[in-house]
Amino acid sequence: MNIIIAIDLIDGKCVRLKQGDFKKKKIYNHDPLEVAFLLEDHGISRLHLVDLDGAKKGKVVHWKILEKIAKHTNLIIDFGGGIHTEEDVRAVFENGGHMATVGSIAVKKPIFFKKWVHIYGDDKILLGVDVKNKKIATNGWTEFFDIPFLDFLEEKNNCGIKKIFCTDISKDGILSGPSFSLYKEIIQRFPNIEFIASGGIRNIEDIDKLFNLGCRGVIIGKAIYENQISLSELRNWKEKNNNN
Repeated sequence: MNIIIAIDLIDGKCVRLKQGDFKKKKIYNHDPLEVAFLLEDHGISRLHLVDLDGAKKGKVVHWKILEKIAKHTNLIIDFGGGIHTEEDVRAVFENGGHMATVGSIAVKKPIFFKKWVHIYGDDKILLGVDVKNKKIATNGWTEFFDIPFLDFLEEKNNCGIKKIFCTDISKDGILSGPSFSLYKEIIQRFPNIEFIASGGIRNIEDIDKLFNLGCRGVIIGKAIYENQISLSELRNWKEKNNNN
């Protein structure tokens, strides 16, 4: 299972929101590159870089931060937030990203999304599905759609997508534990996807449980920044479970 650390960006700073609420943000570091260096120094290899300004505006804002982190580290970066055109997808790779994280467009313009998967391959496109009360959220969690999320995942799976992460917004940023039952339901229905859990992770025991559930990755954010999980603990967990 991949251990993936999230850096969420607002105004160029490393922040976390509470349950997706932009009014409830906390700044953890003014320099995302400094955070990236710290992660790499502790054996982290995967970074989930989210342009929250871009997600809200519908236009990528923080290209330079992606470029800087990619240039100065060896982290495998998936980048998302405000990706709305094929030019945006191409720019992710031109600026050093390894995967483009796409959410809103997959909901609003599914033909575009399917085209990108075909052009770039299922290893380059990471589908991000944000849900709250089983409703799909888009545009930085500001819009909600009454689309059955399992049917939505089935449609995307059928069009070739293999990498999916799901965030239960109600759990995000409050350290209450992940949505185990939701993730179990997804994994059982779609055993062929590379499923990544996101939201609510609070301790190493949560990571163990997600691993045993069959998750292929876990995105950790606030638990790291609030020192609920140490980077040393994560390094030990990876070594114990023979992760790269």
